[in-house]
Amino acid sequence: MSFENLNLIEPILKALKTEGYTTPTPIQEQAIPFILQHRDLLGCAQTGTGKTAAFAIPILQLLFLDKQKHKEQKSIKALILTPTRELAIQISESFTAYGKNTGLKNLVIFGGVSQGPQTDALRRGVDILIATPGRLLDLMNQRFVHLDQIKMLILDEADRMLDMGFVHDVKKIIAKVPQNRQTLFFSATMPNEIQSLADSILQKPAKVEVAPVSSTADTIQQSLYFVEKNDKRLLLNHILKDKNIKTALVFTRTKHGADKVVKDLVKAGITAEAIHGNKSQNARQRALSNFKNRTTRVLIATDIAARGIDIDDLTHVINYEIPNIPETYVHRIGRTGRAGASGIALTFCDGEEEIDFLKDIHKLIAKEIPVEEEHPYPLSIQAMTEKMMSKAKNAPAKGKSGGGGGSSRGGRPSGGGNRNGSGGGRSGGGRNAAGGSKAGGASGMSGAAGKYTGRK
Repeated sequence: MSFENLNLIEPILKALKTEGYTTPTPIQEQAIPFILQHRDLLGCAQTGTGKTAAFAIPILQLLFLDKQKHKEQKSIKALILTPTRELAIQISESFTAYGKNTGLKNLVIFGGVSQGPQTDALRRGVDILIATPGRLLDLMNQRFVHLDQIKMLILDEADRMLDMGFVHDVKKIIAKVPQNRQTLFFSATMPNEIQSLADSILQKPAKVEVAPVSSTADTIQQSLYFVEKNDKRLLLNHILKDKNIKTALVFTRTKHGADKVVKDLVKAGITAEAIHGNKSQNARQRALSNFKNRTTRVLIATDIAARGIDIDDLTHVINYEIPNIPETYVHRIGRTGRAGASGIALTFCDGEEEIDFLKDIHKLIAKEIPVEEEHPYPLSIQAMTEKMMSKAKNAPAKGKSGGGGGSSRGGRPSGGGNRNGSGGGRSGGGRNAAGGSKAGGASGMSGAAGKYTGRK
């Protein structure tokens, strides 16, 4: 299969050839024909699957053909909503690259910068608007943006917009878009809230699902390092002494944690920068550019800031802290090992709260990450067992009965139920089976590569 087989017009085929594109990815091969048929689309695909091109290419073709018939129109025809500034910018760059021969204009708008250049561009007229929800609503309220001529609405990274609390803003925006439109809906995961949103805005959609979120690419070599929390910085420095690691994307759970890792690495003589929500837009773009051109060797990122980052030839992803949402692990390590290339994903686990997160990941990906024991700062099996016994001993009394209690863990349900079982949270009822818990139920820790098991 080649792009020539997808009935694309010559201006776009020429641009794709310039970009070095010859063979469509699975999601491009499946989605492009449906979109060219003017059908609504529900797409479920992980990061790194070529999703942006899957919708950008057919949108450009449809709008180009429409513009041949209605040359005088200067209103916005397509709106792409996306959760982060970085992703919005990258989508805009894609539209610019694929549409260079079409004469179509795209504009990206987001908060955190002066609105002046954005409103000036809007006055001049654009065909395709890529926007984050907050700034778009702001400019709509100021009457700089009018959506009454929209023909195509695209929601990208819908699950992340939900995570970031944008769902109400998204619904307000959708209410201003004509009902007679083509809608494309993309999400890496499909929790109930996202499925409900999709059902409410899509009309008899075609469905495309590529690489289920529970899978990790076979081209990625995964390793797990058990290490004391306070030794993580030393372990990271030790790993980065390997000069074969040209670039590394390091993930932390918090903005403060990202800044702290940068400080430690710089002190050790390693070039590093952080990218997160507290950084100015210019600082984030500068850090990203420095990382892409390898002026900066290590980029430390939080999950929200990193969504949409696409780095060519990224060899290493390091989970300095394990994410508390298992699907996030899949997204993180999916930044390496792209397009058939090999990649390496290293994960640090402190053996305390992160054990719970690790168990969730193992359950999701249906395999256990191989443990790397040959490093200078290992957390011994004995030490980990002691931590687990101490944690169980100190669990709240109401958790020992096998129900109730429990931790909400970043928005997950606590008390009477959880994702995978009918019990409570961590200390009561168990996370993966009804009634099982570390404190007073059936099953405890699944173990590091099967080497040990928590007991009643």
